[in-house]
Amino acid sequence: MKLSDVINEKYLNPKFFSDTYNIANPFPHIVLEDFIKENILKKICDEFPDLSKLKNKVKEFNNNREIKFGSKGMENLSSSALNLNSYLNSDLMLNWLNILTSIKEPLISDPYLSGGGYHEIKRGGLLKIHADFNKHPKLDLDRRLNMIIYLNENWKDEWGGALQLFDQNMKSAIKTIYPRFNTAVIFSTTSFTFHGHPDPL
Repeated sequence: MKLSDVINEKYLNPKFFSDTYNIANPFPHIVLEDFIKENILKKICDEFPDLSKLKNKVKEFNNNREIKFGSKGMENLSSSALNLNSYLNSDLMLNWLNILTSIKEPLISDPYLSGGGYHEIKRGGLLKIHADFNKHPKLDLDRRLNMIIYLNENWKDEWGGALQLFDQNMKSAIKTIYPRFNTAVIFSTTSFTFHGHPDPL
C-alpha cells in the first residue's frame, strides 16, 4: 500500500504543511479537508454502527463534562474501518506525521486504541473544554498526537458540534472547526492543548 492509495494527492508531501502545523494558534495543529480518499470513507460511513445499541461493548459517557459514546479497542470496527485504522497506524503514516509535526523521536502507534476508534455524539451531546490524557494507560508512553477524522455526511453547521480550540486562559475559542465529512484534524497532545465542543449538539 502506498500513501496515495489512502490519502488525497494534495497531502502526499507533509513538508509542505509542516510550517502551517507548527506555527498554528493556539497550539500546533492542522485542518485537512478531503484528507482520505472519498470512496474509502464513504464505505466506513455505510458500515458505521449505532454505538448506543452496542450495550457493554462501548463506553458510554454521561456526566456534566461529556455526553457521548466511544468504542473499546478494535472489536467493533467494521472491516473498512479496520483497514483504514491499520493504514493510519502504519510506518508510512507515522513517518508522514513525524515530518508534518517536526517531532524528532520515532512515533509509535497505539494497538489498544486508547481514546481512539469510533466516537459518536448524538443530539444533546457535548464535550466540555479539556486536555486529553498524555500518558498511555497501558504502555506508559507519552501521547504526542491526536487525529480526528469526521464522518458526518451532509452536515449543517447550524447544528453545532464544532470542535473549538482554546488557549490556556480558556475564555474564548481561538479556532472553530466544523465536523464536516472527511475533515481531518491533527493536533499536539499536552497538558495545555485545550479543546472540546462545550455547547450541546
